[in-house]
Amino acid sequence: MYVVESKGGAIACMLLALFLLGTWPAVMTLLERRGRLPQHTYLDYSITNLLAAVIIAFTFGEIGKSTHEAPNFSTQLSQLSWHRTTYHLYLNLLGWLMQDNWPSVMFAMAGGVVLSLGNLSTQYAWAFVGLSVTEVITASITVVIGTTLNYFLDDKINNAKILFPGVGCFLIAVCLASAVHSSNAADNRAKLKCLSNDDKLRSVYVSSSIDMLANNENADNAKMNFVRLRILFSWAKYSLEFWPSQATDISTSREAFPETERRAKFGTADFLVELENRRAIKVFGKSTLIGLAITFFAGICFSLFSPAFNLASNDQWHTLKKGVPKLVVYTAFFWFSVSCFVLAIILNVTFLYHPVLDLPRSSLKAYINDWNGRGWAFSAGLLCGFGNGLQFMGGQAAGYAAADAVQALPLVSTFWGILLFGEYRKSSRRTYVFLASMLLMFVAAVAVLMASAGHRK
Repeated sequence: MYVVESKGGAIACMLLALFLLGTWPAVMTLLERRGRLPQHTYLDYSITNLLAAVIIAFTFGEIGKSTHEAPNFSTQLSQLSWHRTTYHLYLNLLGWLMQDNWPSVMFAMAGGVVLSLGNLSTQYAWAFVGLSVTEVITASITVVIGTTLNYFLDDKINNAKILFPGVGCFLIAVCLASAVHSSNAADNRAKLKCLSNDDKLRSVYVSSSIDMLANNENADNAKMNFVRLRILFSWAKYSLEFWPSQATDISTSREAFPETERRAKFGTADFLVELENRRAIKVFGKSTLIGLAITFFAGICFSLFSPAFNLASNDQWHTLKKGVPKLVVYTAFFWFSVSCFVLAIILNVTFLYHPVLDLPRSSLKAYINDWNGRGWAFSAGLLCGFGNGLQFMGGQAAGYAAADAVQALPLVSTFWGILLFGEYRKSSRRTYVFLASMLLMFVAAVAVLMASAGHRK
């Protein structure tokens, strides 16, 4: 199997993983904002996420000579340890699946379970809190808890004097992310309030037009028709330009006057309303505390998956019998991804028929026939799967505490959020100050964590 042996190679894996893990959330968010049900998207994502693990295992995991201490993926997977009794058939099957290294397999699968729960939770949190803030909070919690656990599990191979100041930077970033979210939510409320006031003005405008028609009942018919058409054209153009999502019959107006169509600009109140009308998860009228609660739950889940994987591949708690080889990183990643896949399928099929957060009910048939955005969902699964694999490969070489530097993925997610989704456009100066401070703190945290990287013997 291929083993990353140098510190430079480990850092290269982390940087590539950082880009991949910061990009796939943007793809998922894009689909939700286009109206695709998150259950459908996550089912597609789960398939290719597992596929990425299989590809990594049968490529990198098969490179080089297999030894007893470091077997190739297929060799370790095929090492059978059948139970001698035929008491229960399922015991034999379990013995084939998990062999003598079943404690390590269970740790790997536990890591996959908490990662699956975290990823599923963030899919809903993105709608409430926004892509950037969700990723910042979850990543920071992951580092504060997960990195500390990994430091002690890795027998302190990372430089603590460098590592923990980096953890402190992530902790500060959590506070700044909460401030960004609070300030941006206040900005959005102010925009929507202005829209409500402008809507009253539009009502006055339309009412005055109707009065004008009523007061000209005795006018010449030709002149009257001209007045009607002129008023109707002006009202449609005015509505489309300033209230595109609030016009009384917007589809009819656009067909009648296609040249007057205007698309709402990022950051405007109209954009917020259009987004709410188009997206799958409706957030207007719901407390932002729901989104923050989901986000913090996801962060706690994310903080546990890396330590669990660390235990699976390094057996720090000495759960394996003497002479049984530890799980190589590729075998651990395979079982990790299998459990992640199984839980995702169970939960999302359940959510098809029993949706949460007022989402519409769906079915397996509807999911199978929904090809709108399926390619994007498949690509998100591949990005996440390869990103996780690279993170674990780098962590096995340089320590999983240092590998948590990939939790700077909000730097990438924020870039996509601003570029693709117009997050923070036309926000207040206060929001921009908090946002810039948050990103600078992340840059510092990443640099410090990577500088603390050690080398596993």
